Amino acid sequence: MTTDPAAAEETEPVTGPEPGGPGAGPGAEDDEGSADGSRAPAGPEDEAAAGAADATDADTGSGEGGASESESESESEGPAADSASGDGTAAADTTAQLSEAEAELAAQRELRERIERRKAEKAGPVQAGARLSGKAADLLAAVRAVESGGKPPASVFTEPEPASRRSAPEPVRQPQVMPSATPAPVASEAVDTVRAVLVEGGAPEALAAQVAAVLGEGADAQLRENPWQLLRVAGVRPEQADGFARALLGAECGPDDERRGGAVTVWLLEQAALAGHTALEAQALHAALAQRSVPDPEAAVQSALAEGDALVFQDALDEPGAPPAPAPSEDEGEEGEAERPVRVLIGLERYALAEESLADGLARVVNSLPKEDGSAADWESAATGSAAELIRAVAGHGLVLHTGGEASRAEPAALAATARSLGLRVCATTHTPDGRRRFAALLTSAERAGRGAASASDPLSAPGFGAADETGAPDGPPHGTDDGPGSPARTHDGAGGTHGGTSGQPGGGQPGDAGTHDTVTTVAGLLAGTEGPGRDTDGMLRTDLLIVLDAPQLDVESAAMLAESLPDGARLVLSGDPGVLWSAGPGRVFADLLAARACPQIASRTPDPGPIGELVSGIGIGELNQVAAPGKEVVIVPVRDAGEAVHRTVQLIADSVPRAIGIPAEQTQVITPGHGGAVGTRALNTALKERLNPGPGRFGGFDPGDRIAYSPAPGRTVPGRVVKADADGLHLECAGAPVVVPKERVEQTVRHGWALTAHQAVGARWPAVVVVLPGDAAQALTRPWIYTAFGRAEQHLSVVHGVDQALPRAVAEVAAKPRTTRLPALLRAQVPAAG
Repeated sequence: MTTDPAAAEETEPVTGPEPGGPGAGPGAEDDEGSADGSRAPAGPEDEAAAGAADATDADTGSGEGGASESESESESEGPAADSASGDGTAAADTTAQLSEAEAELAAQRELRERIERRKAEKAGPVQAGARLSGKAADLLAAVRAVESGGKPPASVFTEPEPASRRSAPEPVRQPQVMPSATPAPVASEAVDTVRAVLVEGGAPEALAAQVAAVLGEGADAQLRENPWQLLRVAGVRPEQADGFARALLGAECGPDDERRGGAVTVWLLEQAALAGHTALEAQALHAALAQRSVPDPEAAVQSALAEGDALVFQDALDEPGAPPAPAPSEDEGEEGEAERPVRVLIGLERYALAEESLADGLARVVNSLPKEDGSAADWESAATGSAAELIRAVAGHGLVLHTGGEASRAEPAALAATARSLGLRVCATTHTPDGRRRFAALLTSAERAGRGAASASDPLSAPGFGAADETGAPDGPPHGTDDGPGSPARTHDGAGGTHGGTSGQPGGGQPGDAGTHDTVTTVAGLLAGTEGPGRDTDGMLRTDLLIVLDAPQLDVESAAMLAESLPDGARLVLSGDPGVLWSAGPGRVFADLLAARACPQIASRTPDPGPIGELVSGIGIGELNQVAAPGKEVVIVPVRDAGEAVHRTVQLIADSVPRAIGIPAEQTQVITPGHGGAVGTRALNTALKERLNPGPGRFGGFDPGDRIAYSPAPGRTVPGRVVKADADGLHLECAGAPVVVPKERVEQTVRHGWALTAHQAVGARWPAVVVVLPGDAAQALTRPWIYTAFGRAEQHLSVVHGVDQALPRAVAEVAAKPRTTRLPALLRAQVPAAG
């Protein structure tokens, strides 16, 4: 490492990071609500199940625009309906009434005619078989012909040739603009009625649209009947709902109100989900309710259960370290059977169903035999190099877990290339567009290496021989063409594309081509149907092998949707780095599967290269090592306070790194622990915008050329740039796709993006990264956070260091915060441990 106040002008090796004084900022934790993709709630008390859920890092603290804030400039101009008046109004009403009357009379006449026809048919003689048609009528006619001595038609007793069935062609996908996740429109009348109730209760009227959308039809009546329903709106806190209820109910309002207890219970479960839990233990939930002044927590939980807002579960305690089941006493005798210890969990229905669906889907993948898609000899002959162990495991198992760092992604790429050469339909999916681009490049390299090996062993397959050279393309035929009669491995999928084969590049071609779009996708695009191979008539993905990269970022709902979409016999590979931060959404799917040991686990032996790889590998095992960085790959910049941290960060991005390292500012990313505080993303983005792209912020604080972080959905962040702004909204370019964000959605979904949190940056990498560790962030640091932040750098890492000994202490001692989930118990009941 190098300590370099000017950010890499000289390289002076040091024995350890220089201590920096505590920062002067108010704290790295955010006290506002956000829509940047960070899921954890914020605030001084971290409500994620209070003492039970233990909230989240400041990194996952939410951002601005929360419902708890009064918005002085809210977009609450409800559409004013002009009253209908004028000479034509009465005439229009009369015409409408006449039309309705005439239609009613016509319907009555038609009904009477049908009744008369039925009466006439019943009065006449009944002829046997008169009502028969189709095959039955033909058989009856044949029987009567035989009875009368005639010859029945030959066609009656011969089965017609079945019509050939053709698979329905998949519709051609047109390039789509990335959706802006705009909520469903709500009638203006409903919003107006809700607004009136909010104003009466002293709540911000800007919440009207959100409340109407969340509560649905009759939202105003629901609020009057139970004012604590306001807690269902994101960002509203119990004390705010209490004030709203007192204004509406007066003397009837009290902390022991049953309605309050049920609503606070659901709110605590929602906050726990934001912190990553899919359920809470009953005791922890009771303690959290008591902290919220609920006098009878048990009654409050029972009220939520009775309303169907929550579900209760009893999971056997068979986990390692759990107390053993008590042995039966002598008095019980041989027939006596001790009760198994259980833990009682309370959870929201949506996450409970998702977790159960995921366990069922994974059990189906594990227990179903793979299709006959290649002999063992074919797989074995292809199992070479660092990916050999992974290929052998996938050959014989439906579900395989693969762990490793960034360099290990070449192994799933080699697996994908091998499976395609055996004729399998392969789909790989990543967490971010940047991950998709990088894996597509690896897949291209792997397939070229496979073609090179084939050329070396068989000169006739080299360029210049056979049908592969007829296209004139040096690397194989273009997408949608065949290799000629000598390539049986390539199979058509019935939708105009091709899969498999070592020549050609459908899906494995150059990053960004049509084939790559089908083979390498993002999880969000695959589930939405805008990317990937498409689905069959049963709604299953058209794939024989699904490889999920960045598996630790899978939340329980996304993982359940992927598992449900796999056809019988398909293989599933989950690959990722277990040291990075877990998903922004609830659950810890990858960690739970690793702990369950229900399938083969392949640990990569391919280390990440260079000084940054060495540093990050040490952090992964709890050691903050000094590494040699002769090319200034790692630089430590000590700072004393928050002001100096901001100054040094701007200096690094705008001057030192471009000049000394040769990496421009647009390829350098700043990562900091939280959004708030003196050195949070908001403060850093303000300073960086002033230096790199100054402007008045003509549209919601943004100007053309600004780097942004766009969050189309909670937990998902896409970096991009501002293109322009007009009456339609803010025009962005994100991962090469145009995005138009309506004006009313800009504040909730778009942030400046020169500085991000580690949760926002996970799944992506940049040539240079500046990690800022101000003194007030010491309590927010954990080993997964540091591992994730440092690991985002490819060529250069600068650390603006102001946390003194908190950094090595966090690396050595502060592990990931635990999450309460049910997946391990559900898997144990269906899938035996692999040992």
